[in-house]
Amino acid sequence: AAIAVTVFLAPNQVVTGGITGIAIVLNSFYQTPVGLVVLLCNIPLLLVGARRLGGFAFGVRTLYVIVVQSFAIDLLRPIAPSITAEPLLYSFYGGLLEGIGYGLIFRARATSGGVDIIARLLEQRFGTPPGRSLLVMDALVFSLAFVVYGPEKSLYALLVAFVATTAVDYTLAAGVRARQALIVTSQPEAVTGEILRELRRGVTLLEGYGGYTGASRAVLLCVVSRSEVSTLKTIIGDLDPAAFIIIGEASEVLGEGFRSVSTKQAPAPPTVPPTVSLPGVVLASPQPPTTGDNHLLEELLERQP
Repeated sequence: AAIAVTVFLAPNQVVTGGITGIAIVLNSFYQTPVGLVVLLCNIPLLLVGARRLGGFAFGVRTLYVIVVQSFAIDLLRPIAPSITAEPLLYSFYGGLLEGIGYGLIFRARATSGGVDIIARLLEQRFGTPPGRSLLVMDALVFSLAFVVYGPEKSLYALLVAFVATTAVDYTLAAGVRARQALIVTSQPEAVTGEILRELRRGVTLLEGYGGYTGASRAVLLCVVSRSEVSTLKTIIGDLDPAAFIIIGEASEVLGEGFRSVSTKQAPAPPTVPPTVSLPGVVLASPQPPTTGDNHLLEELLERQP
């Protein structure tokens, strides 16, 4: 994000939303350092936010992001001059780098401070949705840019905001290559067993009814990685060629086999899937008891009255 501001946006008088946009406007008139203005404006917001929003942990994470970003903006300015004056280039790459930077911050469960803190405070005090608050505050900054720089620069600022928002979404979704499959099949036991055996993925059995026939049909819900989709289709095609399959992209998957729901270290999944009771299907063979297990079992039996 600091590279975006220093190399592409501030030298070409294109603002971003929030406090950074205000700092760029002030820099155009008074030559004030953009990073310093961002840091000074964030200090009172950080003090209020740390007390009312997230306590010590929130304050430390946000302070780290603000300090690093502010110093990076000002330190990069003498050594990283603007590399283009083409409006489409600096708007696109400025928004792209800014979005990737903020996306990485959000993935680390941190915040960039500034209007993010204001939006959360308004939500806590008045119940205002954060998205609405951010939209209004960014609109005020863009209106200021319209007055100061004129309509053309304001339009490029809107383009930067669009590219940055898209880049944030892609950055947050990076590494998530899961696919969700809904399978309507007349062979639920066989399909479920083969998925567990071949792909080692969980399957949820749902009960559905045909809208036209009214007949009861089994519906299987399964989430697999993108590379496993072809194997999944092969399994279903071999066992039930008449099955109906819907495969869609899952924007985020949390749980066993994917990213953990908890921030704490999750226990490792078992190397052998548990035995599931499905008619006509043996999903996993139980392990034979060891010699030590036999002795323990004999002792327990001898203690029984």
